[in-house]
This record gives sequence, structure tokens and C-alpha cells, in this order.
Amino acid sequence: MIAEKTITLASLYKILFEEEPLILSGPCIQKLEESFNFLKTFSNDKIIYGINTGFGPMAQYRIEDESLSQLQYNIIRSHATGAGQPLPELYVKAAMIARLYTFLQGKSGVHKELALLITEFINRGITPYVPEHGSVGASGDLVQLAHIALTLIGEGEVFYQGKKRDTASVLAENGLQPFQMHIREGLSVTNGTSVMTGIGIVNLIYARQLMQWAVGASVMMNEIAASYDDFMSEPLNEAKHHEGQQEIARMMRQWVKGSQCVRKRENELYNGKHEEKIFTHKVQPYYSLRCIPQILGPVYDELLNAEKVLINEINSACDNPIVDPDTQNVYHGGNFHGDYISFEMDKLKIAVTKLTMLAERQINYLFHDRINGILPPFVNLGVLGLNYGLQASQFTATSTTAECQTLSNPMYVHSIPNNNDNQDIVSMGTNSALLAKTVIENAYQVMAILMMGIVQAIDCLDIAGRLSPRSQQAYQEIRAFFPVFREDTPKYKEIEEMIIFLKKKQP
Repeated sequence: MIAEKTITLASLYKILFEEEPLILSGPCIQKLEESFNFLKTFSNDKIIYGINTGFGPMAQYRIEDESLSQLQYNIIRSHATGAGQPLPELYVKAAMIARLYTFLQGKSGVHKELALLITEFINRGITPYVPEHGSVGASGDLVQLAHIALTLIGEGEVFYQGKKRDTASVLAENGLQPFQMHIREGLSVTNGTSVMTGIGIVNLIYARQLMQWAVGASVMMNEIAASYDDFMSEPLNEAKHHEGQQEIARMMRQWVKGSQCVRKRENELYNGKHEEKIFTHKVQPYYSLRCIPQILGPVYDELLNAEKVLINEINSACDNPIVDPDTQNVYHGGNFHGDYISFEMDKLKIAVTKLTMLAERQINYLFHDRINGILPPFVNLGVLGLNYGLQASQFTATSTTAECQTLSNPMYVHSIPNNNDNQDIVSMGTNSALLAKTVIENAYQVMAILMMGIVQAIDCLDIAGRLSPRSQQAYQEIRAFFPVFREDTPKYKEIEEMIIFLKKKQP
């Protein structure tokens, strides 16, 4: 893929999940050179933050000319202080792409060799070791980006071909040279929102896939319950003027097309032939089956907004100062501040938690025989009392949903002053993105258990041949690796396999 000045979510998906290589275009390289050459000339006789001054609260100290290069190395080495588990390679790769696109805006004044080396890391699968904890989200992701920067200068550790190794040997093996400082590259590579943005991009991609499955699962739930289908009708949902609600209803109508399981209210309840006083079939199903457009609609709308914010951020210059060859000036400010990402990741995790709560309630409907009235307890196809079906799986789904609810408290409003109060109000954007990541992982666990319950219920009722074509396809694909069961066996491996399937398979 030829890298231009901007990138789309579709292109990011190809680089991240299909390992499409990235090639810097001629105009991008030219833009880098213009920015670098301007800064080189402009900075000769001026005081510019991070070039000939210290960093943060140390900015009041001027740095002598003979120490300018060392200054850039010092910020990298001194800030590589992360702790905790390593950030998974996919998220680090996304962060490197985000950092690269900040430089491609041509407003950072970095040498083109830095962008080319980051591109080599991305394409060759050289992934810096980056601990999860360390960022307060302003000046961006200083600590985590310092760990990435450490590997670009040939130090620290990387993951390569499945192993954690020292960076120097991996660079030598690939014929790559560590980056040498020119003007301000140490500050530029560590200063900005790229880690939270990278995590956010992966979060968004996984959340979009999860929402597709939530729609499909909800249709299949209504097929199992033999619901009346007017809750997803166009006239009903157009009566409420929300794009997300209308889109979810449309997606459900597309999915349910051809189903012989759902019922038509006009054929059964509007025919004037009903004289019974108590109806054996529910006139309206529970909210977890009936209110899908109204519940998943806001989730859909949030995914749209999250994409807008994340794509705007990744295609922005998010370091400081901003080098502008067009106006022949260098501007000092706070583009490294992560509030946009922090706020959006809080909203995203709240949306995904609500989706998870919906899935958990649908599990409860399937597993609770006195509520559904058509299935054995816990969709147990074995001997009741002797066998237990998916009874214990509900414990996992319920506890995981509860964790999502707790994790949905916002990080955006949890600023703590630090850095000698230089950073007196911060975003906590990377924490917010990491919590959203956990919520999304949890949601896949709950969705996996729901899908296991759905296919068991379909076999219990023997309705596979009456499902819509899309439901039949999902059923058959799941049954290919998760066969019907009656005897009790451990289910943890099947849950993990289901999670992998849901993440990879477009429903």
C-alpha cells in the first residue's frame, strides 16, 4: 500500500490484519524533507522547546550546542519507564502506524530516515516491547512511545518471529541501522497520542465486528423465540429519528430475510379469529429480544463517531512544537493532549458494555426455562439432573459482564496533576483505551457463550432448516468446530475457539 498523507480505517485494517506492506510515497518523503530542511535553517539562532531547551518543567534550562544530540537520546532513555504486561503486538503495530502518520503530515521537522525506519519495523514485523502502564495521556504517551523510540535507536527489546529479543541483534539480522539523531527526533517520536490512538483503532475494528455479531445473534434469538417480526419493521423504526436505530433495524431485516421461524402479526393477531382469554404465545417478547434497534442503535452511532475521532487523530500532527514550513514558523502548544481519544474510548467502552449486557440477558433468556417456556434449563440436551449443559458457562458470562460494568466508569475525568504540576490537567487517554480494550475482550467472551447457547437451542428445537439463510450459514460454520453436545465436558477451550472465530469471521 502506498502511504499518502491520510489513511482510512479500511486501509488500516489491511495493514494490521492482512499484513499489507506500507510504502512511503514520493510526495510524503518530499513533505518530510521540506519540514526537516525548514526546521534546520529556522532553528539556527532561535530558542525552540525541545531543540535547545530541556523538556517539560526543565524547559527553562538552555542546552549547550555540544549536548543537543545527547538531549534527544536522553529523553528516550529516561522515559522508558513502563511497567506491567507488554502491550500485544497488534496494538503496538497500530501505534507505530499512528506515529508514522503524524510525521507524514510534514509538521514535525524529523528526518525522513526516521519515517523510513518505522516503516521497516511495520513491514518486517519487528514489534517494540512496550509495557502497558506509564502514560497519563499528556504530553501524549511519553513512556510507551519512549519504549518504541528505544528500539529505533537500537536499544531495548522487540518481539520478532514469535520471540522477545534484544533490538540490536534483530536490526543486524535485517540489515537495518539504528536511527541517529539530527535535530529533534527524540522528542518527536516520544511526544504525542499515537499509542492511545493505535489501541483505539484496534478497539474500533474489534468493536465493529462484535456489533455485527450482536445483530446476528439477536435475529437468531428471535427466530428461536418465534417472535413477531414487526419490531424490526421500517415504519416502526422510522418513527424514531435516530440513524443508528434505523440502521440496526435494516441490518436485522436483511439478516432475517427468508426465515420461516419469525411470525407475522397481521397473519395471526390481526385476522379477527382470536377468542382466547390468555395467549399461549407472547404477544410481545422480552425487551432483550424486542428492543434491539433501540439498544444497539446508540452503539452503532458511537462506532461512527469513534471512527471519525480516531481517523481525524491518526491523520493529525500530534506532537509539540508544530513545525510549519508553509507559514515559516514553529508553534508551541498542546497537540499532544489526548482528551479526544480519552473521551471517545470512555464512550466506546460504555457502548460495548451495554452490548454485553444485552448478550448476557439473551443468555439468561435461553438458559431460563421458566422464562422462555420452550427449552430445557441451560439448553441441556442431556439428562436433567445428571447433566448440566451450559449452566456453569452462565457464571462466566455474568461475572464478565459485571466487570465490564465496573470498568465503564470514565477515565476522562480522572486527571491527576504531575510532572512538577507542568502537566496539571491530563487526559488519561491510554488508560481509557486500555480499559476499552479489556471491555471489548470481555464482550467477546460473553458473545461466545451466547453463540454456544444459540446453536444448542436451535438443535434442541430442530429448527436449523427453517432459519434464514444467513442464520443457517452462521449455525453451520459454528457447528463445524463446536458440535452439538449432550454429555458434560470442559468448555474453556471451546469458548476460546469461539472467540477466535467471532473475531475473524465476518458474519
